[in-house]
Amino acid sequence: MATDARTLARIHRVRTLQLTLARAEEARARNTVATETALSARVAQLAEAVAPVSGDAVTLVAAAHYRERLGVSALAAIARVGAAEADVYRAAAHARAAKQDQSAVEKLIERGGRDAVARERRAQEEAGPGRKRHDPC
Repeated sequence: MATDARTLARIHRVRTLQLTLARAEEARARNTVATETALSARVAQLAEAVAPVSGDAVTLVAAAHYRERLGVSALAAIARVGAAEADVYRAAAHARAAKQDQSAVEKLIERGGRDAVARERRAQEEAGPGRKRHDPC
């Protein structure tokens, strides 16, 4: 029985560590989404700011070139945001699974404790009444 309790305690520590790591990964993924979203917004803002305006031909060609490059960067940033959101979804699912695993081990530990109490109570009932401490003199 003691080895089962020690084994369950060790499994619980491992599951708790896995849950902590999964939650950290989820937080990192959410941070990545925020960073990529901010980058995407900044690239879109720069693309709007580089709109060709009147000027000589070289200036117009350069502005169009930079706008086109920023457009490509904006598309890449949007793709990175999508990938980061998919990572968040996967990390959240992994964290939920880790929490379920940890909860299952906690329930096993709790059930083991209740079973031990019930066994002890039955053993005391089966032992019957013991000697009375204050026998008549």
